Amino acid sequence: MGILIPKLFQLLKEEYNLQKGVKKDIEFLLRELPSMHATLHKVANIPRGQLDKQVKIWADEVRELSYIMEDVVDSFLAIVHGSEPAANSHKLKELMKNMGNLLSKGKTLRKIENKIKGIKVLVKEVADRRDRYMVNDAVANPVATTIIDPRMVALFKEKKDLVGTKVTGDEIESMLTQGDVDVTKKQLKIIPIFGCGGLGKTTIAKVVFDGLREKFKHKAFISVGQKPDLKKILRDIFLELDIEGYKKSEAPMLDEKQLIQKLQELLQNKRYFIVIDDIWDVEAWKIIRCALKDSKCGSIIITTTRIFDVATRCGEVYRLKPLSLNKSEILFYTRLYGGKCKCPFDQSAEISKKILEKCGGVPLAILTIASVLEGKPIEDWSKVYGSICFGHGENKDVDNTRNILLFSYYDLPFHLRTCLLHLCIYPEDYTIMKGTLIWKWVGEGFIKEESGIGQFEVGERYFNELINKSMIQPVEAKDLSGIIVGCRVHDLVLDMISVLSEEEKFVTVLHTSDQNISLESSTRRLAIQKRVLEKGNSVANMCTPQLRSFNATICDTRVMPSLSSFGALRVLAMESCCFMGDGNYHLNHLGSLLQLRYLGLRNMPIDKLPEEIGKLQLLQTLDLKGTHLEELPQSVGMLRKLKCMNADSVRGIGGMHLGNLTSFEELTVLHAEGFPGFVVELEKMTELRKLYIAVCVGAGPGDIMVKALVKSLGNLQKIQVLHIGGQLWCNATCYDWGGSAPPRQLRDLRLRMDCDMLPVFVNPSLLPNLTSLWVKVVKVKPEDMVILGSFPHLFTLILDGFQACLPDAMADKTEGGGRLFPKLSLLNSFQQGSSSPRVSARCQELPQLGRSFPSPEPKGSESYSDWS
Repeated sequence: MGILIPKLFQLLKEEYNLQKGVKKDIEFLLRELPSMHATLHKVANIPRGQLDKQVKIWADEVRELSYIMEDVVDSFLAIVHGSEPAANSHKLKELMKNMGNLLSKGKTLRKIENKIKGIKVLVKEVADRRDRYMVNDAVANPVATTIIDPRMVALFKEKKDLVGTKVTGDEIESMLTQGDVDVTKKQLKIIPIFGCGGLGKTTIAKVVFDGLREKFKHKAFISVGQKPDLKKILRDIFLELDIEGYKKSEAPMLDEKQLIQKLQELLQNKRYFIVIDDIWDVEAWKIIRCALKDSKCGSIIITTTRIFDVATRCGEVYRLKPLSLNKSEILFYTRLYGGKCKCPFDQSAEISKKILEKCGGVPLAILTIASVLEGKPIEDWSKVYGSICFGHGENKDVDNTRNILLFSYYDLPFHLRTCLLHLCIYPEDYTIMKGTLIWKWVGEGFIKEESGIGQFEVGERYFNELINKSMIQPVEAKDLSGIIVGCRVHDLVLDMISVLSEEEKFVTVLHTSDQNISLESSTRRLAIQKRVLEKGNSVANMCTPQLRSFNATICDTRVMPSLSSFGALRVLAMESCCFMGDGNYHLNHLGSLLQLRYLGLRNMPIDKLPEEIGKLQLLQTLDLKGTHLEELPQSVGMLRKLKCMNADSVRGIGGMHLGNLTSFEELTVLHAEGFPGFVVELEKMTELRKLYIAVCVGAGPGDIMVKALVKSLGNLQKIQVLHIGGQLWCNATCYDWGGSAPPRQLRDLRLRMDCDMLPVFVNPSLLPNLTSLWVKVVKVKPEDMVILGSFPHLFTLILDGFQACLPDAMADKTEGGGRLFPKLSLLNSFQQGSSSPRVSARCQELPQLGRSFPSPEPKGSESYSDWS
């Protein structure tokens, strides 16, 4: 409703030339809808289970009515703006006026005007029912203001310092390492970690895994989940144990039996360490166990489960205990104040003790309730405690955790509730990439525009707030640099939002092959997870013109519904799906999706996009990473509203007129042929915040290409993340900005082309905000290390192909007497011709370095390992 009202105001602009009667109808709606919106706010503050049935019916009607109204408005705007020409944009106002006059005489506009009249009647009826049911008398609970807490990143990042994990981790390590000294005589050891949801089983397993992983050449950490895809699990184990062997094999095409045989062969006479996380079913464990051969080399398996019968079938059970009251207090106050000694303990002792007793030592419950109380005065804590319906059943700790989570959900601001509910489109234990998620939120219309701040940056703030509130769990980059690149949703949170989403008819989720759900006219968002779609399937035969988003994740597909049935679609997202038959997905009728804002085909077996993609004039995100595409259609250059594009190898990009796409904020093009032409176009993309580009071998002389690229980059003064890769040699003097300075807000810089020395512009006076740096250089001089150590916010440093003794260099001080590398968290360095690190260290392993952690956490950078 909050999105709809500004759109109605937009319709009253003179350039649309609506008839007088229709304008009056819209003015009536604008008088009535704000009152409905305010009433909905009151209703939303009360847990749905506590609402009167009539009030729930009324709220559902208003939501459905707002969808219908927005569809009508967007249909009109899409027709008008879809007629925008490819050039002469200065004549747009005149053209829009002419188009409005033309459409006013046409059949399309008459249909829209009739729909608006019909909506006016419906709004009157709903308003009458609001007064009849006295919905305005609904009493609202207070909603807390969310505050971003930079300590949360550090709390998750330093897992070894989390409360209660060290002693437990040591106990499990002791169980694993006791026995014969001669590893060749050791039998396979399996330790199942058992405990209820939210107790920290996965965290403990990860602590042990990180502590022992360097002792094993073959290791893997795999999640199973409540609805396991055993074929995918076996593939994932194979992939993590031996990535090169996986690439050479035909693993994606093998069945379970063949994968088991492959794994048995791989593990023959091998010593390995594997964590199988979150097992729910004995049969699933039996199949996985068949693949894990015991070669009596001292291998280790850790499993985690909340089902005791499963734990006993795995081995000698380690029963994870809840935190003691003392440790619960430490975790609670660490979350709130950074440590118990910093809290107003005398004032909060009694009520905090009562709250922690109800948390039952469950870390997830403690962190979640602490997130709710953060920022509230002590005197309000009793109100929060009294507002939670604590359980008294057989498993009251589980009930209490569930109710704490539910209370935390209703404590969120409305826009964060929407973003959290949206996460149920993903399967359990799924790693959700931050960038992909935020651009989906933008496409769905969940991100409120703010003056002077881009929608993606607002979405990053939403993402961080959900982490701070313990509603999602952050996922670090694979290089362990502390950069948050994604998130996971805890099982308990996923269960909660799935139930809420179903009640609110927010998302319809299909996740089992035998699930036959008739899609209602109220179905606006559809998510299909790990499902086989065949002929005769209800999904394949559906016709849902009201559908706004279609999401398919890890599905085996024989047939898909025609895109022509998705007239109102805003988001089309398909990820990691396989297609039977010819093995390709055909995007027929793609050009009919005039409302489409997000098109995501990540890791999909497609090799061609239709030319009609140019008709999608509202498209903002085009995600093609991991596809088989080698060439984009020329019509992509017509997508004037495109803000984000991710692609791998793209041929002929220089001739696509991408310079017309001046709305670009994020662009990833790896191995771009036609590079010189692309560089010329690049200088026009002045809104770019993030750029990943790799130069293909043979595209031209390295020095010339780099100089041309740097010249264009000089125009991109908003850029924050810049990754330049390739296999060309260039002189460091090529990075000369022609008298102009590089963008000062640059915070993540990666130069992965061979250079003879450190570029001169890599200097704290020119790049004061740099937090992450990867340079590929032949030689790093001691004075260069002083320069690198003077960056005030640098927390990740990767030096590739260098010749220098880093620990000695880093022991020096700057000229002013300050400490070098004051915030360095991760140091990696690689010898030339070697893929293994020469130096790889966290800051705590280098006592000569400063150990302060950067705050706030840097945004938007991906792991350098994503470039491999």
